[in-house]
Amino acid sequence: MTEPRQDQRANVEQTPVMSEFEDRVVVVTGAAQGIGEALTRKLLAAGARVAALDAQRDKLALLNKTHNAGERLSVHGVDVSDAEAVNNAIAAAEEMHGPIDYLASVAGILQMGRVTELSDEQWARAMAVNATGPFNVARAVGKRMIERRRGAIVVVSSNAASTPRMAMGAYAASKAAVSQMTRCLGLELAEYGIRCNIVSPGSTDTDMQRGMWSDASSKDRVIAGSLETYKAGIPLGKIATADEVSEAILFLLSERASHITMHDLRIDGGATLGTG
Repeated sequence: MTEPRQDQRANVEQTPVMSEFEDRVVVVTGAAQGIGEALTRKLLAAGARVAALDAQRDKLALLNKTHNAGERLSVHGVDVSDAEAVNNAIAAAEEMHGPIDYLASVAGILQMGRVTELSDEQWARAMAVNATGPFNVARAVGKRMIERRRGAIVVVSSNAASTPRMAMGAYAASKAAVSQMTRCLGLELAEYGIRCNIVSPGSTDTDMQRGMWSDASSKDRVIAGSLETYKAGIPLGKIATADEVSEAILFLLSERASHITMHDLRIDGGATLGTG
């Protein structure tokens, strides 16, 4: 079989998922850092119009300044657990950019602590941001998508949603809740041609992950795993990058995934051994 010429390979690389996002309107929550920031960067590079939602207003301002995308980027300082604020932000996004084509619900927080030692506030906050937040955003956007009978939604969950982790009960429970909510949403929206999928990262090189590290060897310990805490290591021998996870989100939003809905795409280097 003849190998493609160099210019042919270049053409293949330049006709990607990305081209279909030109002038499309995308809402990204958790857009100010980590996976959400990486996704926002890729979408803007692809010519999309992005409404970036995040509770960290200072980082949103930096995002806006860094990308200098003009009218193609709007920033909205929003705590996704606040339903009224979410509804107002989504309405503002449509007024500024037009009908929303895609939603990437990335916003989330980490809550560590053994179940018996968690405070009421810690449990409630994890649920509010990680489960109620995506519900608030999906409800606001989903209603609009139903009217137009088109759209795609991706919600970022975690491999901890299906695999128990020591001292992560609140986080894991909130992510399990949002995963099942997304599947149910996908079932309900299927008749309108709207797809809803889940991306479940494992350990990813973000500020959230680094906040769990205590010293220079922490990264290596994550990769190696821990018998003491019954945590398997990562077979691929590395943690994910935000770019790797954002590529999976882009794929599931795109028409290349046009017959995929209610799917949970695990991106953890094999850490959960393909189970769950």
